[in-house]
Amino acid sequence: MNKKDIAAIRKQFKLDNDLLTLTNIYNVYIRKESSEIYHEESQPFSMLEREHQDLFMTNFKKVLTGRLDVKLFEVKFQHSEAEDHTQLILNEALKTTDVEEWKEHMMNIALKMVEDVQYEKDLVITFIRGEYFKPTKRHSEETEVNERDEVYTHPFILCSMNQTEPPKKSLVFDYIEKEFKSNMMIDPIINLATPIGGFLFPCFTDHAADVNHILYTAGKPNKPDVDFIETVLNGEEIMTAQDDKAVFEEIVKEVIGGELDTPTLSNVYEEIHQMLDDEEAEEEVTPTLDSKAVEHVLKMSGVQDIDAEKVEMAFHKIVDDEKYEMKASNVVPNYNTKSIKINTKVANITISPQDLKYVRQINLNGKRCLVIEVEEDTMIEGFKLIQEETLRY
Repeated sequence: MNKKDIAAIRKQFKLDNDLLTLTNIYNVYIRKESSEIYHEESQPFSMLEREHQDLFMTNFKKVLTGRLDVKLFEVKFQHSEAEDHTQLILNEALKTTDVEEWKEHMMNIALKMVEDVQYEKDLVITFIRGEYFKPTKRHSEETEVNERDEVYTHPFILCSMNQTEPPKKSLVFDYIEKEFKSNMMIDPIINLATPIGGFLFPCFTDHAADVNHILYTAGKPNKPDVDFIETVLNGEEIMTAQDDKAVFEEIVKEVIGGELDTPTLSNVYEEIHQMLDDEEAEEEVTPTLDSKAVEHVLKMSGVQDIDAEKVEMAFHKIVDDEKYEMKASNVVPNYNTKSIKINTKVANITISPQDLKYVRQINLNGKRCLVIEVEEDTMIEGFKLIQEETLRY
């Protein structure tokens, strides 16, 4: 799934939406002390009170919120014919029309979640199943055809994992008795605002369902639960955006020797950013960087003495795989913000990638200095700085 596919289904999670139908909801309560299932409850989603529906809709939308490879990860299932393989369980659950059979499948997944795991807080696992309808195409306002007359139907299962919080002590005012009282609530509060994990099955690419992949949601950015992915979801190993960026940096350092000037680094980012613009404009698919692509980027950026063998050796040394590919979007800073941080002992500076070429490190009278080219007067605390002696470097 790309960000457009995820955004398309995420925006459907709202009440009174004819493009989304949620049929069943199944909640499982797990006690932290024993990691055992303490309570379970299932009912048609339409039977929930409207306030509860709204709370869950917001929660489900949270499960589908985040940047790919940072909070959201498309995980490929491991190949296996085992009966308890999660892909098989979800496939069977997706096809069945019997509610009790669907609940049994969801319980099997919940049991995998609690096996050999000690949670820090009580946990509520929520499963829903439903259908997401996507119009086949847009029609002009001049035609009498409604865009909802022709839709793709996408059955899905979504899981949300939420911790409980102890009720907060508070002082309340009793309007009837006209007196101040302590809040005596003892029931734990389910924190639906911050799910600690979840998944969507199957993945969707444009109009097609992909049952060989599952969209996993991590609780924190760049911190996927590897054990959960491998043991519960039976998924293959994944790389985070942070991992990809670190690998790219190490490979470049290995190739060029660890040092480069700001114009060259700026050119590297610009070359990769251009790749993203070109590819996404045509196919909306994030391009990847293999050894040949890295070689091309470095050559086009002005790095000298680059050849295929040198880059392949760097790939082999850093990741032990000459055919390894990194997502291009993961290795470049965000071009829409001041995403590059320059940290020195004297000051910390943030700039946008396209402005990196205006920064230089020079040697002035035996001292290292950071020089930033500016087009306008520099203001500090309301004072305009005086232009000092011109420096040549």
